Amino acid sequence: MSRLATGVWVGAYMTRLGLENIPAYVVQKGDATAGAVWVKVARLDGTAELWERQYDLMADRRDWVRTMQEPEFEIDARIARETGRDRDLWVIELESRDGRCLLDDPSLA
Repeated sequence: MSRLATGVWVGAYMTRLGLENIPAYVVQKGDATAGAVWVKVARLDGTAELWERQYDLMADRRDWVRTMQEPEFEIDARIARETGRDRDLWVIELESRDGRCLLDDPSLA
């Protein structure tokens, strides 16, 4: 199964967020063809969520999983550590009081 280039997926995701009036920013641009993507959802109350795609062996697919729900500064620290090690990593930050990030939308799979 061929995979969509990361840069193309990020562009499509940013467009979908814009259509839903969810403010979003690419804060770290990674490898355009195969970089991993992390999505930080700032809840605007001092907390945030961090979403990553993980491979589900049982289902044989990659799903978006919320890996952290912590004070925003802790998520920022984790992102800083990881981007220091992995220059191919993309980081998208969006602002959503209710945590809406559209990652459960099948069109973004």
